[in-house]
Amino acid sequence: MKVFVAGGTGVVGKRLVPLLVKSGYEVVATTRSADRVGWLRGVGAEPVVIDGLRDDAVKEAVLRSEPEVVIHQMSGLSGAKDFKRFDAEFAATNRLRTQGTDHLLAGAKAAGVARFIAQSFGNWNYERTGSGPKTEQDPLDPDPPANQRRSLEAIRYLEAAVMGVEGLEGIALRYGNFYGPGTGFALDGDLVALVRKRRLPIVGNGAGVWSFTHMDDVATATIAAIERGGPGIYNIADDEPAPVAVWLPELARAVGAKPPRHVPVWVGRLVVGEVGVSMMTQIRGASNAKAKRELGWAPRYASWREGFRTGLDNLPIE
Repeated sequence: MKVFVAGGTGVVGKRLVPLLVKSGYEVVATTRSADRVGWLRGVGAEPVVIDGLRDDAVKEAVLRSEPEVVIHQMSGLSGAKDFKRFDAEFAATNRLRTQGTDHLLAGAKAAGVARFIAQSFGNWNYERTGSGPKTEQDPLDPDPPANQRRSLEAIRYLEAAVMGVEGLEGIALRYGNFYGPGTGFALDGDLVALVRKRRLPIVGNGAGVWSFTHMDDVATATIAAIERGGPGIYNIADDEPAPVAVWLPELARAVGAKPPRHVPVWVGRLVVGEVGVSMMTQIRGASNAKAKRELGWAPRYASWREGFRTGLDNLPIE
């Protein structure tokens, strides 16, 4: 089966493309940089250099490749860590979630692609109510912090677009918070650097619940969605959503840092803004039950506890 991966050298693509090739798929993968063509060839993929925001180039690349499945993993993130500038830091990614999605869908439809799998997100964007983890049937946040509204609008747009093409099996994978190689939560990541400097505090009661997904589990879940599961939305996260007050001290311990500081909400608002306060104190975790049941997927790192101890380094891809 031929698979077209848009964003083949991004943080997801670097773990996904080699696994696709190893799993027996014929892979065409895109990159924005000619410097990364050699890496794609080296792992067994056919490289295509395109800008995901150029409609004609994207459509032509998909048509020429004649894939059966298109996987949208394009993003514009590069060390985003400033909660006070959340929408600004996600601006490039939001364009790829909207314009980039439209371009890929047009190419997929013209090429007669059977299935379209897109990167979405599922944690801070759920409604900040209740105590249990959120399922795919739960509503997204109707009133997010002001500096997250454009990002949530882009997520809503992507999911509606992917589900709205007649004759195309659309799947949106709502990944949890990435950790592992290439992310902010890696041994060499920006967020871990803040933890080491004790500049990522627990705000207020630290009751905001995060769901994590290791990059290798992102890759295996995406592969599972190629041939399993019906069209729709799936949460892709580990088995243990956890409050900030629980996971942040464990992360500090895992990377050999001192315990995080505790600050009151009013101080946190000055340091991390309303978005940071929301993420530290209000957001809810996500349930992975549907993905496990319908995609036949289970995370290699069932808990971030194990992942923080053994999965933050640039491990070989298995």
